[in-house]
Amino acid sequence: GQHVGLQHGGGGRQTGQGAAEAAGGGRPADEEVSSDSEPESPSAGRRRRREAAAEDEVDETPQEKKLRLAKLYLEQLRQHEEEEQEAAAQPEDLIGDRLKEDVLEQRGQLQRPVAREVQAPDLTSIRVLRGHQLPVTCLVISPDDKFIFSASKDGSLIKCNNVFPAGEVESGKRLCVVPGGKKGTEERHMGHASHVLCMAISSDGKYLATGDRNKLIMIWDAATCKRLHIFTGHHDAVSGLSFQKGTHQLYSASHDRCVKVWNVAENAYVETLFGHQDVITGLDSLRRECCVTSGGRDGTVRLWKIPEESQLVFCGHQGSIDCIQLINEEHMVSGADDGSVALWGLTKKKPMALAREAHGMQDAQGLQQPYWISAVAAVRSSDLLATGSHSGSVKLWKCGEGFRKLEPLWDIPLVGFINSLKFSATGDFLVAGVGQEHRLGRWWRIKEAKNSICIIPLKRKAAPLSPKGPNSS
Repeated sequence: GQHVGLQHGGGGRQTGQGAAEAAGGGRPADEEVSSDSEPESPSAGRRRRREAAAEDEVDETPQEKKLRLAKLYLEQLRQHEEEEQEAAAQPEDLIGDRLKEDVLEQRGQLQRPVAREVQAPDLTSIRVLRGHQLPVTCLVISPDDKFIFSASKDGSLIKCNNVFPAGEVESGKRLCVVPGGKKGTEERHMGHASHVLCMAISSDGKYLATGDRNKLIMIWDAATCKRLHIFTGHHDAVSGLSFQKGTHQLYSASHDRCVKVWNVAENAYVETLFGHQDVITGLDSLRRECCVTSGGRDGTVRLWKIPEESQLVFCGHQGSIDCIQLINEEHMVSGADDGSVALWGLTKKKPMALAREAHGMQDAQGLQQPYWISAVAAVRSSDLLATGSHSGSVKLWKCGEGFRKLEPLWDIPLVGFINSLKFSATGDFLVAGVGQEHRLGRWWRIKEAKNSICIIPLKRKAAPLSPKGPNSS
């Protein structure tokens, strides 16, 4: 990818104690946090830390330095010995396999072959959950696959029991509904008062974040659906949200062309990143301290490396890029309104594979146009993808060897705009958020569509059991 220096907004990078002070120490739970109020710029903060470190180093004599490095070396040796002893105490093949998988996953090289085992979905077993009055725009599945959270253009949030975990008695039951309010009632009203466009859940299942057309990000307690904070600071619709895996760091993207970084546990704003030339339409992140964004009509996908203050720019679609998802730490999939689906490797500027007219062509006002791609999803670290449009079906795809090919697998008939797609953690089912209109606008309306959530079970061909656990089957 092409490197571009990353400019920052007026925000300062604050962590730990600084962030707690920024949050006012004992700030009331539902107070607004704005990203406009941070004094120190990130680069100034980093410079200060570097200068302080340089001052410390001056006081050390060569002998002291030698002694310090020798102690450090001995400590590392001791730790290494301890780790080796620990590993020796475990069953060798199991540990070896698990370590190998972890290393490959971190490098983005793990590709579990799931796609070839997926059977044609049984249409009679698809469950449809209603509840939102207007089009469903976004959804997430809780990390344990037990709950589904969804939101809509009517401003409402719904938490319901998932249909498919074994032993659930009341499956599909609505556990919590936060209704949408009228415009301008955010102060009196618990929930959103405009279209909700995006949501994210932290990897420990503790926090839910939702973003709306009215520039607001709301943070919720995922267990109780109680609102905890409102984050303000974006100057236009909030269109993408993602928690960094294993942390409570939240990334937000907006039509104001910025990405903002927040610390949800500390109730604090961290910094703002600039670079896109047009509205940002989607965002995703995994374990690393970086995120990827789809840049709408500027035609770029960007990878933001937050500690390095740099970004990589990827070009390949012809139209507006409307959705993006990381498959693993090194590969991602995106979809655009030119009808194309692209597979990217983070080391190459151009797509590694591109499926044009992935959902076929439509006749729009007498013109032949490709069906827009409105949603993409991936089973993490595998070769199974799903794409959505308003073409009347959700499509499942297999990524070819080394992510260099996209092969169509199955079509699942679903009428309406597929505005959001998510696989369960194990890849046993796929959830689609369906609406009569596109998530970001009102270009067409499909009257016969139902504003709903569809849960699609994915059966696998019986594979020989392997000792590595369910995810490797």
